[in-house]
Amino acid sequence: MTTTQPTPASARTLPTRPTLKVAVVTGASQGIGASVVAAYRKLGWAVIATSRSIPMSDDPEVVTVQGDLADPATADRIIATAVERFGRLDTLINNAGVFIAKDFTDYTADDYAAVTGVNLDGFFRITQRAVEQMLTVGAGHVVNVTTSLVDNADSRVPSVLASLTKGGLQSATKSLAIEYATRGIRINAVAPGTIKTPMHSPETYADLAALHPVGRMGEVTDIVDAIVFLEHAGFVTGEILHVDGGMSAGH
Repeated sequence: MTTTQPTPASARTLPTRPTLKVAVVTGASQGIGASVVAAYRKLGWAVIATSRSIPMSDDPEVVTVQGDLADPATADRIIATAVERFGRLDTLINNAGVFIAKDFTDYTADDYAAVTGVNLDGFFRITQRAVEQMLTVGAGHVVNVTTSLVDNADSRVPSVLASLTKGGLQSATKSLAIEYATRGIRINAVAPGTIKTPMHSPETYADLAALHPVGRMGEVTDIVDAIVFLEHAGFVTGEILHVDGGMSAGH
């Protein structure tokens, strides 16, 4: 007769927690950014969510980092947090941005510093740090949120600083996509029209809707759906995906 002895507790194989994919989302405290965080959590990803003033999250798989992207140290902290907390970084969503609409000669030095500090300097540092991490595993994805005004200047919306900075991001998207095409890292962009977010008051909706050939403003879900599409589109890189109600096609 053979008896089977119980396996000592110390020798049992304990179930392992599945490795979560990890996304970093900038400008994540409200509007598009907050909805992108929710969308990636729905996909089962962990998220590092960052903005100047973002509260702590009750979700253990969402880690928030407060800071101004214009400060290079903020980008360093964000990427370090992703690696220290979850051990990896799979996707960076560069959603944070500053938009100031003024006549060209009315822009001040402070306006210029505010827009370029986040839209260019902040983008450059955090993307550089993210790509460095992605190269260690040979895979990753970056999505830059720009604006359709880059391709469709409108006399009703003077916005040269948006064109200067977000236009730079669109060009950088294509350049980086080609640079890293053979190294497993995809770089794409979403170019929104005018979206119903907290930056626009409801009394302006009618005028803003008229800027779009389809006759309405975009919804936050329109942009989130585009970002999620790009996440799953493994054969797409260097793409500028216009989600703008036809603005970029003409008037």
